[in-house]
Amino acid sequence: MMEQSKQAKRQEVKMLNRKVLEVSGVSNVESFDSEEFLLETDCGFLTIKGQNLHIKHLNLEQGLVAIEGLVHSLMYLDGQAPDKSKGLFGKLFK
Repeated sequence: MMEQSKQAKRQEVKMLNRKVLEVSGVSNVESFDSEEFLLETDCGFLTIKGQNLHIKHLNLEQGLVAIEGLVHSLMYLDGQAPDKSKGLFGKLFK
């Protein structure tokens, strides 16, 4: 039963001209700064690297995140434990 629910989850990643990135299936924003975002998604941890990155839209209830800036790379961290030293609240309340 648990495997069926994992397979039923869906994630979409849309990018427009490397400047606007929309990701669905996001359960948490682990860390972020102007050069890197770490998102916990239904498909695993996703790291986004670039320049002048910032959140355009965030709705974790719907699992949606929109990021603006120049995107250099997207990478899933399969089998790797993410560095959680920079949590979302750690960044907000520095």
